[in-house]
Amino acid sequence: MAAAIEGRDVVVFAVADDASDTADCSARYGIPLEDCANTIVLRYKKDGEEHFAAVVTLGSHRLGVNGAVRQTLGAKKVSFAPREAAVEHSAMEFGGITAFGLPAGWRVLIESAVMARAQIVMGAGIRTAKLVLPPAVLAALPGAEVASMTVA
Repeated sequence: MAAAIEGRDVVVFAVADDASDTADCSARYGIPLEDCANTIVLRYKKDGEEHFAAVVTLGSHRLGVNGAVRQTLGAKKVSFAPREAAVEHSAMEFGGITAFGLPAGWRVLIESAVMARAQIVMGAGIRTAKLVLPPAVLAALPGAEVASMTVA
């Protein structure tokens, strides 16, 4: 993962394991929930094959998985990857999964509201660390796609 963010405007900071989840991190460290970003692992079927994708969305928003996300992926069926599958396929800890360092071939979707923030706080691949970065760093990831995917 370090190679994916090397030389970028990113700060890594330690968090307590029991404060890794978004709401807990926000409350404990005084980070506005609208500046906290979650990386959610989805499993979807397209062209008869199973695929995985990561979606980065703000902690204060709700994804439209069966509508906008499914449409953006061009998939017939989309579901949240089971915890075990998310950990196995991302090679990261649940509660710390990030868009950086994902396996080749994964699509990385960034909810458009993320791009409106000055900076975001997101997982670092492990539960005991977070990344602080401008959203433009995410958009610069190879194959990253920005789309509106939340519901009101």
